[in-house]
Amino acid sequence: MAGVGNDEGRGLNSAENVLQKHVAFFDRNHDGLVYPWETFAGFRAIGAGYLLSLVSSFFINFALSRKTRPGKPLSLDSLMFPIEVKNIQFAKHGSDSGVYDTEGRFVPSKFERIFNEFARTHPDALTSDELSAMLKANREPKDYKGWVGSWTEWKTLYFLCKDNKGLLRKETIRAVYDGSLFEQMERERSGAAKKKD
Repeated sequence: MAGVGNDEGRGLNSAENVLQKHVAFFDRNHDGLVYPWETFAGFRAIGAGYLLSLVSSFFINFALSRKTRPGKPLSLDSLMFPIEVKNIQFAKHGSDSGVYDTEGRFVPSKFERIFNEFARTHPDALTSDELSAMLKANREPKDYKGWVGSWTEWKTLYFLCKDNKGLLRKETIRAVYDGSLFEQMERERSGAAKKKD
């Protein structure tokens, strides 16, 4: 993968879009492909439990693999459900916030819309109810896969990242979009584990 070994995070180069950076965290060996065992390891690295990591690795890779590998013939490799990081924008689903455009780029106005329209209790955070209201408002008619995808992504983020007041903070959401949150969570978890030793 281009950019391996540089000093921009996990071997990313500046030509990659933020959606690629978001997904590249799970590319544990930096080869441009994310296999289910890497998704599992990534979820464990950010503090997800064993069951959530296992279920997530199966569903994420199963749902996204073929979409990120257009035109690739059915092969033994494809039966291992790899996700190609460079093509992740092809797996973008409907009924989402629109913060990533069709090319995987960050759209600031759509990000701000989340808080302008749905953050009623705190201007820089979402409660569980406000998050649910946003998910409902983003639903496209009869886009059941998109509904499930959005619900799963956002509720998992809320479960893993809400603060002690039950708020999902704006800076946390921004960090998940720009690809930095997962690395931060892994560092914090690693640091906490070292303190225990």
